Amino acid sequence: MSSGAERMPGENRAKQSEAWEDDMARRSSRSRTRRRNRGRFGPLFKLLCVIAVAVALTVGATVFFRVETISVSGNQRYTQEDIIAASGIELGDNLYALNKVRIGRSIRTLLPYIGELSINRALPSTIVIHVTEWEAVARLAVPEADRAAAVQEELAGGREGAEPAVLAQEPWLISVKGKLLEPATADSGAIPVTGLTPIAPEAGSMLAVPESEETRLSALLALLEALERAELFSQVTSVQLESTQLTVRYLDRFNVRMALNADFDYDLRLMQAVRTEMEARENPDIRGSIDLTQKGKDAVFSPEE
Repeated sequence: MSSGAERMPGENRAKQSEAWEDDMARRSSRSRTRRRNRGRFGPLFKLLCVIAVAVALTVGATVFFRVETISVSGNQRYTQEDIIAASGIELGDNLYALNKVRIGRSIRTLLPYIGELSINRALPSTIVIHVTEWEAVARLAVPEADRAAAVQEELAGGREGAEPAVLAQEPWLISVKGKLLEPATADSGAIPVTGLTPIAPEAGSMLAVPESEETRLSALLALLEALERAELFSQVTSVQLESTQLTVRYLDRFNVRMALNADFDYDLRLMQAVRTEMEARENPDIRGSIDLTQKGKDAVFSPEE
């Protein structure tokens, strides 16, 4: 009996140890399960939080950010009311639902003299439109009858019975970038330009010409930009475009010939230098032609006879 009684405490301790180990194993298993659950549902919880915030912001923008004021600046030719009407923006529109690209396109199309513009939001309820207006710098002459007929043949491409193209029947004003502004009036102060045939001219669109005249058009636009940089618009009284060169009437005393692919910034500086030299050498009212197209020579001056 004494030996059996001595084994009882050891057996109890063993059972207690086994129970403790089983309990620790169950706790460890539950802990691992919780960690796995947290790892599995953590990204989903974060995604749901992001979606909830986005929905809240969208609802807030829709409900609270409404257009109450439209501010316009930079306008001279057009009134503020003209620009707002062309934009299509109305009071009560949602600030963040406005399509700036569509609004800008609408303004430029309906109001041809509008060039650059910016559209910005000023929270909580204001739209700010700033515009820059083009000036009419060139007046395109109506093409002569024989040139118009040649263009019609070119556009028809040899197809019999083809519908004739719509060509300009009146002079048109263009911006320095070649945007058609409006038909020209007789008292327009823009530079007269000959040698181009506008196709289907429409206010607010870009000038289009037949393929055979595209080199001339590119040269004209490059020349106009150079004249703007040199601030010489007021000193040029006409531009005549031909197949390989153009002629600028300068100060109404000089006919200046330039290649269509010329560096016009350089040629305009050279033109002014030749005029200054001839006036100093001969007389202040000298007239003549300046040829800047001769190979191997910067300029050739021929006095008017």
